[in-house]
Amino acid sequence: MYRPYLRGFGDTRFQDAGRLRSGQIGALGQDLSDFVEALDLRDVVIAGHDWGARAGYVVGALLPVGEPTQPRGRMALSPPSREHYQNLRCDGKNRHGVDFLVEERSGSSQDLSGGTMHKQNWLITGVSTGLGRAFAEAALAAGHTVVGTVRSEEDLRAFEELRPGNAHGRLLDVTDDDAVHGVVAEVEQNVGPLDVVVANAGYGLEGTFEETPLAEVRRQFEVNVFGAVATLQAALPHMRRRRRGHLMAVTSMGGLMAVPGMSAYCGSKFALEGILEALGKEVAQFGIHVTAIEPGSFRTDWAGRSMTRAARTVDDYDELFTPIREARQKASGNQLGNPAKAGDALVHITSVERPPAHLVLGSDALRLVTAARAAVDEDIRAWEALSRTTDFADGAQL
Repeated sequence: MYRPYLRGFGDTRFQDAGRLRSGQIGALGQDLSDFVEALDLRDVVIAGHDWGARAGYVVGALLPVGEPTQPRGRMALSPPSREHYQNLRCDGKNRHGVDFLVEERSGSSQDLSGGTMHKQNWLITGVSTGLGRAFAEAALAAGHTVVGTVRSEEDLRAFEELRPGNAHGRLLDVTDDDAVHGVVAEVEQNVGPLDVVVANAGYGLEGTFEETPLAEVRRQFEVNVFGAVATLQAALPHMRRRRRGHLMAVTSMGGLMAVPGMSAYCGSKFALEGILEALGKEVAQFGIHVTAIEPGSFRTDWAGRSMTRAARTVDDYDELFTPIREARQKASGNQLGNPAKAGDALVHITSVERPPAHLVLGSDALRLVTAARAAVDEDIRAWEALSRTTDFADGAQL
């Protein structure tokens, strides 16, 4: 029997608090006593604590009942204050029978599901609406500090009102490279070291390839690709020096498959996918994770007022494209995907030891991406013999 009562309340910033030290275990404060009263201590052993200048840290080991010397999982509980534990409802038996185990420990603590529970500093671009807003709300609900970028003072105030003290707004145009680097440096200095960065800002451009002006295609890449690249490049040196962090960017199911009438959009997302995959392989050696977030259709205004639509100029595409545009407009506001659940999924992968390089969100995305990848595989198999005819006989294999 396992009883992970405090799941979701942890903090493991040991890099800031320092190593847990033997000999401190005797100075248990009143706040910790309140915490002890909240638990059935037949199931929990407190392993150590560190009353640092910034906060108190308690490390606990969850044990199966009846096996007090065989920990099966670890979790960090912090900071030890009443507000974090006031909603717990346990029987509080055996308060004075707890065995104290003092040990040296540093690094991350894991809950029984494999998630690392600690408060994090997040930076998310484009949080005024849509998935960016949902990601920010989920991270705030999990107790994290979130810096969100927006384009107007009104949106900044609205964002900070979500959770005063934890939600910090910044005005930013992600296509301004100097501004992006400036915001990241300022956040690192004044808010704290960034643990998670989500390059979310972007928009959709709808139109057939022939009908989409080249200037619109360039603008699409400027925001969706180079804006994301600037954000991740600005954060990377800080994470590399700390040898930890999680970089993410929102691509799309359209970064793994393509549909008619979205050539510029899908092209920008395919480009970002390639950048992220290579980046992940470069920075894994530094303990930095990289994830491409690939949503399907979610109930946001992406396909409504946020969509840019190229003007129709070529009648030959009417039969193919007119029904596609009409169906997309009709479905706007009734999409399958739940943004709040996408936010929860994003928060979850920041807590696991090995987060995915690709996170497809939504059953529609799973279906369409799987079908598209199967089609590519079929082309490769069908033309394998011809592919092999282009080698030098004495060439070197990669």
